[in-house]
This record gives sequence, structure tokens and C-alpha cells, in this order.
Amino acid sequence: MDVDLVFEGGGAKGLAFVGALQAIERHGFKARRVVGTSAGSIVAILVAAGYSAAECKAAINERLPDGTSRFGSFLQIPSIDESVELSSSLRVWLRTELDNPLIPNAIEPVVDRMVEGLAQRDLTKHLISLLAWGGWYAGDALLAYLTEKLDAGGRGLGSSTLREFHEKVGRDYSAVASDITDKTMLVLNHRTAPDCPTAWAVRMSMSCPLVWQEVVWKKEWGLYLGQDISGHKVVDGGLLSNFPIALLVSDDDLVEETMGEESASDQVIGLLLDDGLQVPGAENTERMEPQAPGFLERTDLLAEMMLRLGAMAETLLAGHDKHVIDEHKHLVCRLPAKGYGILEFDLTPERMAPIVNAGEAAMEAHLAHANLGGQSQPMPAAAPA
Repeated sequence: MDVDLVFEGGGAKGLAFVGALQAIERHGFKARRVVGTSAGSIVAILVAAGYSAAECKAAINERLPDGTSRFGSFLQIPSIDESVELSSSLRVWLRTELDNPLIPNAIEPVVDRMVEGLAQRDLTKHLISLLAWGGWYAGDALLAYLTEKLDAGGRGLGSSTLREFHEKVGRDYSAVASDITDKTMLVLNHRTAPDCPTAWAVRMSMSCPLVWQEVVWKKEWGLYLGQDISGHKVVDGGLLSNFPIALLVSDDDLVEETMGEESASDQVIGLLLDDGLQVPGAENTERMEPQAPGFLERTDLLAEMMLRLGAMAETLLAGHDKHVIDEHKHLVCRLPAKGYGILEFDLTPERMAPIVNAGEAAMEAHLAHANLGGQSQPMPAAAPA
């Protein structure tokens, strides 16, 4: 049976989706329409691209040669040198601030070296990135990951537009983002933004405010619902809809415009990350805080600032769509996520297993009572562990 899936944003907590997908797959359900916000948009694009539950788990659990999480590499030190104008302006500003008529010309080369050294410090790069592009980290590693996974297995989707993606896979994918220039929600799919690159659509949905750099819409990405939004700044969809189940159940004019004329459906499974539900077995594992760059390890004040940025983003993404959840609670499967953080990417296998298992158990319980398409679903035997 075909079903529509919606994935909530929640960063590293999205590992619970892997377990839920294992249960969905075991029951024989196939994705028809897939919608995601933020980290949910990553899992959604993998599902839309034809990844199995096992393949999704492998992609999310990928490790680098040193044994650290691939997702952990998304916490990437930005490079101000990529913006020639900004880099040049910063160096001019630093030299101006440090220029003192009492300093002899003979030691100006020393000052220049100090300026160049300051411009290359990790702290300077992070602060400039935050002020200029709205995020402490760069998003290049995330974009490279998305492109790679869309090309994997001979899929050839890494450079696709949303129109091309839909034509090749035959599934309806939508990523939710926030246009902070126009103060509106963007639903990025083959109907609304056909020329937008697929990988960039996911990247925009993932631009968690203060954490990752915002994205500026490029002219070559075409129109959004017939409007030119070139130059608009786009960030995480969780600002306006972190759990966009309304896109699959509503029949109002705006939803029909973005999702198609037959948007409303009762064959929907909403995957909601619930911080109020304990993850069985997680209490025996150690939570790993985000790995800080070297300068943060030596500076308690800056380390605390980074943790606050993460906490602010986590609070922001958790505060939306509550009324929608209540209205459609029969379609929502609550996946336990208590005690896990949105930036806790570098999970040990011991800490990962409980949240994956909890997601699978929660989905099994949900499907046992689901009435998808007006018919109760039988409970097939669980696959042996």
C-alpha cells in the first residue's frame, strides 16, 4: 500500500526515523509523497530517492576513516576566503583598526602579519560567518554529502533539479524552508520550484539558524511559484513549520497550489520526534556534546556560547505546529527522543542503538492501530533481530 510520509526536523534525533522506517518497510508500505523539514528533509530525500531502511541507516551512520561520524563533519569551520569581497574588506578593516601613527613604518610588516594571522584564526572565521551569513558553521560538507548520496547506487540524481528528480524517481518530494527576506514558508518541490537543484533544496531546509549558514537563492534556480526570489535569504524550515503534516492533510487553496489538487489524504504517517518520551536503554549511555574546534576547547566562555547556540536552535525548532499535531494526532507516530540533542551527531553505536530501536517499536505500536485508507493493517511477524 502507498502512504504519504512526513518527517519532523530534529537534527541528530532523526536516527529514530531509521527504526520507524524498518517497521514501515516490514509492513509492506511504500512511500508515495514524502515531506520533510530540516534533518527530516535528509531522511525524506533518501526515501524519495529509493533508499531502503537499511540503506538509510548506513547513510546516516557513515563513519570517516578516523572512526568519527560523517554527520559530525557537517560542523565545519567556515572559510572567509571564499568571499573575496568579504575577505578583502575584513583585512582592510583590521589594518585600519590596528593602524597607529605612533607605530614606526619599519614594523608595519609585523602588523600586516598579525592581521593576516588574525584573519586566519578559527574564531575569526566562525564569528564572521555568524555575522555575515547567519551561521556558526559552513554548509559545504553537508551539500557534498547530499550530492554524493543522490548519485550513489547509479541513481545519478546529484545534479538533478526538482523537476528532473521527480521525473526519474516518480515520487513526490517536498522540502520545507523559510524565506526570511519575504517572511514566508517555502515548500520546495517540482511544482513550486522545478529548476531548483534538489541537493540545494535539502540544504536550504537544513539551514538551522545560528548553526549553519543561510542560503541565498540564485537566479539560475528559477522562480518559486512564478515569483523571482533571487537574492532572498533562506534558512531552516523549522522556523515556520517543523512538522509540516498540514501539507498532506489540508485542502486549502495554498496547499493545493504547492502540493497538487488532490492534496488531502488519510493515508498519512507523521513521524514526530517526542522529547517527552524516554528512550529505553539510553539512560545507560553517555551523551556526547558537539565536538568543539580547538580554540573552543581552550576557552570556556566560547564553549559555553556554542552550547547556547545549539540550545537556542533546539528550542526554536521544538515550538511549532503543536495545534496541527493535536488536530491530526491519529496520523502521528511519536518517536521517543528524550535526552538526545539536535547536534549530537557523533553517536557511539551503544548510544545509537536505543533511539533506533525505540523508533522501530513506536512505529510497530502505531501501525497496530492505524486505519490507513479506511482499513486496519495486519501485523506481520517481526523480522528476527
